[in-house]
Amino acid sequence: MAALLKEESTITAKGQTTVPKVVRQALGVDYGGRIAFFVDDQHRVYVEKATTEASDPIVDHFLEFLAQDMKKHPGTSVVALPATLRDRIAALVGNMDVDLDAEIDGDVAL
Repeated sequence: MAALLKEESTITAKGQTTVPKVVRQALGVDYGGRIAFFVDDQHRVYVEKATTEASDPIVDHFLEFLAQDMKKHPGTSVVALPATLRDRIAALVGNMDVDLDAEIDGDVAL
């Protein structure tokens, strides 16, 4: 198989590596995207963009329950938060600033 692209990356002491930008671009993945690794019988590794999200059967059952409940009770399954609860939430978080683009400290599993 002729290689269209070759990039190298260093593996850290924790077994982590950075997928080079040109590889991410070639796969069409970005931050938070998922990739799948395949190893063949000759120990060659292939990387692809993951096509399906990992699923949790408990979450799947809960989401199915919610969907059925919303069909059975349209207009009452999803309602606005009561003003007292909304005010309590606002009091708990106060004027907390959140920068969604800031780097995350420590290990993160996405």
